[in-house]
Amino acid sequence: MKKNKINTDFLHVGNKLLIWYKNNGRDLPFRQTKDPYKIWICEIVFQQTRINQGLNHYNNFIKRFPDVKTLAEAKEDEVLLYWKGLGYYSRAINVHKAAKQIMDDYHGVFPNQYDEILKLRGVGKYTAAAVSSICFDGKIPAIDGNFYRVLSRLFADDFDISSTKAFSYFSELAHLILPENVGDFNQAMMDLGSEICKPKNPVCGECPINEECLAFSSNKTSELPVKTKKVKAEDLHLKYYFVHRNGQFLIQQRKDDFIWKKLFEFLPSITADLEPFIKNIKTVNHKLTHKNLNIEIANVEVTSRSVWSDFIAKNECFITDFDASQEKSFPKPLENYIQNSLKD
Repeated sequence: MKKNKINTDFLHVGNKLLIWYKNNGRDLPFRQTKDPYKIWICEIVFQQTRINQGLNHYNNFIKRFPDVKTLAEAKEDEVLLYWKGLGYYSRAINVHKAAKQIMDDYHGVFPNQYDEILKLRGVGKYTAAAVSSICFDGKIPAIDGNFYRVLSRLFADDFDISSTKAFSYFSELAHLILPENVGDFNQAMMDLGSEICKPKNPVCGECPINEECLAFSSNKTSELPVKTKKVKAEDLHLKYYFVHRNGQFLIQQRKDDFIWKKLFEFLPSITADLEPFIKNIKTVNHKLTHKNLNIEIANVEVTSRSVWSDFIAKNECFITDFDASQEKSFPKPLENYIQNSLKD
């Protein structure tokens, strides 16, 4: 810890942020409640989704699953359907499992201690700290990318945020400016990082703590935070067969051990008797976190009723049609293919 960079002036920064947040904090529906269930859901939804993009998804999810009991009793396919459009479907699966965990292990009552919240399926240190501080007056900073960026610039600190020790380092740094109201402070840091202290082109002139910001005063804002390790994206090739006949097509459900867990997909292989029905092959490129996907989709239009029936009898697959497919969750590139097929 670079103690020489810290002086007593920084002790009031947290309170200064609270005043700014009270007057400038975003008016969001989940900020009108202290319900830990709703705060938990919003934190999971918005981890990888901008608020303006995910707000309708959050509202629809909460409307359908207004409490832990309703979510726990729902079928997994329906939970995935209401997560549609948010991506990162493993999070929806974990949310569903965590809801059951709360019902089974906590008698349906959301745990109120940080360590207990952290035990929930799919809940990490950031989410546990956010729920604990906002709903139960916990005194733990919710360290995420916004904290890394704001604190790096505030203290002009070049500690590598890709380091395995970054979380502990910046947690200690955050405590130097932590006010009494940690819940509002965590939300203030989120708003500051999202709206003002942006990764690129920060709006330093509007920042409520620019007078204390060492990076701003030394003109080093663009150099911070420091991140040296970058995860190289893996190239992955997939092939699918869109087997269809008279408005119906064949699908199967993915397992939960790889990408697109539990989502529905086209068939990854066909038998030789269907090969003559291949009309064309379309190539689609799609990016996931740390993966570049190259997807080939073969259009297989089966005209023979007997071949269609025989293939279905011998293979594990589901029959669906375009209307019914809207009630199932598909990976985005396959969903787009279905929609484009409707237009053809």
